[in-house]
Amino acid sequence: MALVAGVDSSTQSCKVVVRDAATGALVRSGRASHPDGTEVAPAAWWDALQTAIADAGGLDDVDAISVGGQQHGMVTLDETGEVVRDALLWNDTRSAQAALDLIDELGGPQQWADATGSVLVASLTVTKLRWLRDAEPANAARVAAVALPHDWLTWRLAGHGPGSGAAGLAELVTDRSDASGTGYWSPATDDYRRDLLELGLGHDAVLPRVLGPREAGPRSAVGARRPVLGPGAGDNAAAALGLGLQPGDVAVSIGTSGVVSAITSAATADGSGMVNGFADASGWFLPLACTLNASRVLDATARMLGVDHAGLSELALQAPAGADGLVLVPYLEGERTPNKPDATGALHGLRLANTTPAHLARAAVEGMLCALADGIDALRAQGVGVERLFLIGGGARSEAVRRIAPSVFGLDVLVPTPGEYVADGAARQAAWVLSGQDQAPAWSAAGSAETFTAPAAPHVREQYAAVRDLTATRPGTV
Repeated sequence: MALVAGVDSSTQSCKVVVRDAATGALVRSGRASHPDGTEVAPAAWWDALQTAIADAGGLDDVDAISVGGQQHGMVTLDETGEVVRDALLWNDTRSAQAALDLIDELGGPQQWADATGSVLVASLTVTKLRWLRDAEPANAARVAAVALPHDWLTWRLAGHGPGSGAAGLAELVTDRSDASGTGYWSPATDDYRRDLLELGLGHDAVLPRVLGPREAGPRSAVGARRPVLGPGAGDNAAAALGLGLQPGDVAVSIGTSGVVSAITSAATADGSGMVNGFADASGWFLPLACTLNASRVLDATARMLGVDHAGLSELALQAPAGADGLVLVPYLEGERTPNKPDATGALHGLRLANTTPAHLARAAVEGMLCALADGIDALRAQGVGVERLFLIGGGARSEAVRRIAPSVFGLDVLVPTPGEYVADGAARQAAWVLSGQDQAPAWSAAGSAETFTAPAAPHVREQYAAVRDLTATRPGTV
């Protein structure tokens, strides 16, 4: 029996699954935590990966491994392979002004969408490089190579690291999906835009070689069999591969961030910035809309109400659809879609009758879902078909979220059996690389899903739309 391993190096933790390459059956798994914050030393990811691998029983019997990871994080390396500074993560918004500056310098939002599939926001890597150039010029001058979190971990698994020098930097690899989130790679042309890299960083640098969806990378230095390394993937693309999504399927993922993504056969270039035109992990495309605020909206509301998540869910289901006019706009940490990095959250429609814990709980769930529903509408505006909706992520475990989502989205919602979809997608990719076949293995997580249905409640989205643009900004911002 050939075994494969898949890694999910996410914002909060590292998960490893080991699966049967032929059937996808789970053999064992492990995990480890990541530090909090939006600025993290990459060494912490490596340490967590070693702990998670050990927790999963090691890699000595594994034949292939792929790494899925959080997108956009800026990992900068000097000419020796040393990390220049702690990585800025996707949810670090200090580069918001850099994004605006770069948009202007290229000629406007549509120019960026045409060039890279996406209009710049603070999440994308190139904006963080511009921030580095302006805020830390000495560090920027040291940058000889730029990688993403999953690229760097794959590189470390291959035995490279500090002291590798120019020869080691040349061994960096990535995949289409993660490269498409940098702001200097084009999904439409499958090529880097080095002029845009230089526009951000101020000079050229080594960039990872982009592997094809089933192209083998180097062999791992970890594991007795020296398992082959797959190209890896960005977390959303890995989850889509793990779910076996096809054109017409849309995944709504409720994690730290909220993501609405779909599989399409054609690249998108949305000049409004609502939809990022990324690539997927199977050779197609992955247009998506991403919100900064998803499950942590539920976390914050539960904390305010002094209940756990089960208690929050129970409260939310006690209030009527629309929470009797109470609306929560959930921009608790700024927002990415729409692009409002300095926005704050807000409650609207307070009345004596709706100032109850149940109403606030309902408003929190509905506000979070309405923001995601705006993302679904944005995909439709780009010509993306929406036939089936899959609800995944930690937030999908909430009974209230599962029962309220169909009424907000206006469609039945499929909730697959809970799993580590990103790690599973990475494992499926590893099995694909190992097989040498043209198509990915047939096994996926989409086959077993529970269907949730509810009458559509259009008034929920109508009252949300009436107030979502009335949000305040943080003190000291404009």
